[in-house]
Amino acid sequence: MTKLYLKKGREESLLRFHPWVFSGAVFGLEGPDPEEGDVVAVYSARKEFLGWGHYQIGSIAVRMLSFADDMPAGGPDLAFWTARLQGCLQARRAFGLAGFATTNCYRLVHGEGDSLPGLIIDWYDGVCVMQAHSAGMFRARKMIAEALQAVYGDQLQAVYDKSEGTAPFKAGLDLGDGYLYPASAPQGLCPRTVLENGHRFLVDWENGQKTGFFLDQRENRALVERYARGRRVLNLFCYTGGFSVYALAGGAVSVDSVDSSGRAVELVEKNITLNFGADAPHRAICADAIDFVKDAPKDAYDLMIVDPPAFAKHRGALNNALRAYQRLNAAAISAVAPGGLVFTFSCSQVVDRETFALAVFSAAADAGRRVRIIDRLNQPADHAVNIFHPEGAYLKGLVLYVE
Repeated sequence: MTKLYLKKGREESLLRFHPWVFSGAVFGLEGPDPEEGDVVAVYSARKEFLGWGHYQIGSIAVRMLSFADDMPAGGPDLAFWTARLQGCLQARRAFGLAGFATTNCYRLVHGEGDSLPGLIIDWYDGVCVMQAHSAGMFRARKMIAEALQAVYGDQLQAVYDKSEGTAPFKAGLDLGDGYLYPASAPQGLCPRTVLENGHRFLVDWENGQKTGFFLDQRENRALVERYARGRRVLNLFCYTGGFSVYALAGGAVSVDSVDSSGRAVELVEKNITLNFGADAPHRAICADAIDFVKDAPKDAYDLMIVDPPAFAKHRGALNNALRAYQRLNAAAISAVAPGGLVFTFSCSQVVDRETFALAVFSAAADAGRRVRIIDRLNQPADHAVNIFHPEGAYLKGLVLYVE
């Protein structure tokens, strides 16, 4: 196995268990030139063993899988992956998610938060949907699928790999979404109806965004349900209508769901009908969410959900993203009725909590209205943040009361 040596003094972050080795910290390699996704051993400049992980080309040179001298001969084997995934499942049981009747969908693996950097696995009532964000995890996907069978046993019906849009494109990687288990694509499995806090949702992992459903907003959707009674609700960037279902369940008098994707709007309508029938006080609107809220009649809504896609996926886009958050939130704060609430979010990892709050502050100042922050929102327990990797805290939100 190739040994990777760090520059003098650059081992400090690994001694604090940060899971990334940046390319600027690398002094040199000893042994065969590694291909992207190979396992390498990491050493300090004093030749002290620090751990091992997946090698990659880019600003992050190694994603660490272990800080112990415990690598199986020949690299991570089935027993390694099974033990790691079993630990993830035990954690979800401890969080009150796995094995409960009212919720049968959750995130099993959340990358660095579960000490498996580069790997995402979501569980949808018997189906695991996997996304590899590194070449190393992509190359290990078939063994990971075997490990999932060992962990879940007869509960597991299928494993779907949806890494084509997330794995780094490299020559030799057989990129293409499809089922890793069973051997032939199961018929009639997708879309699938799952339960979240007793609410029913159709999940289409084959054609939908991400793994098919935004599991990270589960607790925040439940908070909307608490506040929705008697309110007229606008759900912007609604995707498949998670917030809309919860708002109606909480007693909203009306809900408008807006998304620019026609397919998403179709799924919103199906999810509303699935939970409330065809006569629910709901409108699904295919439109640009930013234009819609700018043109919305003043005081038409008492509660707004502003949950846009990531405006900044890298630091170079940060300033433009902050201006976009400011304009969007100014429009929402201007339009909401007096005494109304605005649930506003950012899922951009490079936008930290303080910076997002400052953008919303500027939006309130632009709108010229008195605004109070009544809650600060986060990602749920199954999207865990490794305490040694604070960058994993990507989802942040505010609940605003607008006078």
